[in-house]
Amino acid sequence: MPIKLLFIILLLLMVVNLFRALPSIIKGQSSLPLSHFLGRRLLIAVILFGLLVIALMTDVIQPNPSPYIL
Repeated sequence: MPIKLLFIILLLLMVVNLFRALPSIIKGQSSLPLSHFLGRRLLIAVILFGLLVIALMTDVIQPNPSPYIL
């Protein structure tokens, strides 16, 4: 259960960074460049993907069974 909570927190951080980049997109001027927020979002996505792969490999989480396996 804690790993799922970590995934949710990381996904929420991605959304927060999108909303923090919004004024920079709309106004064109901000204290930080747009690439700063998008870079953070990319870093969070890479961390999230890495944790997902590690959790799947160590059987912490199990994927849904395929409907095509008989």
